[in-house]
Amino acid sequence: MSDEPNYITPTGYKKLTEEVEFLLKKERPRVVQEVSDAAAQGDRSENAEYIYGKKRLREIDRRLNFLSSRLKDVQVVDPSIARGELVYFGATVDLEDDNGRAVTYQIVGVDETDPPNGRISWRSPLGRALLKRRAGDGVTFQRPGGDAVEYAILAVRYV
Repeated sequence: MSDEPNYITPTGYKKLTEEVEFLLKKERPRVVQEVSDAAAQGDRSENAEYIYGKKRLREIDRRLNFLSSRLKDVQVVDPSIARGELVYFGATVDLEDDNGRAVTYQIVGVDETDPPNGRISWRSPLGRALLKRRAGDGVTFQRPGGDAVEYAILAVRYV
């Protein structure tokens, strides 16, 4: 893990904790019961239900370990608390590209990114380029593919 803080919005935190709750209280017990039922049928070496169930249990446990490590050191930051006119974690930023196309992004944690729905990580190339900027500023960032993109910041809000 990184030395950087693991910021997350209350919505993102709720989503991750709900996933942990679902896996622990519903999914894992269901799969354990399926594996137990399959094991009771006899020969486990050729029992596809047993083999798949054991594989699914390993996947669930791996996901639970990952989520536990991510949630251990999170810092929940409420995006509705205004932080002035600069872009910080949680800000919703209206941008316009060179062609006049407007886009809106909210700066969120790495565990809750969803670019098609306007949620980008504060650690992403665009997220980092936007931090500590204000409406009226221009930003240039390198896409992972290598080409540079320029945006003008139209507005910064905390909602």
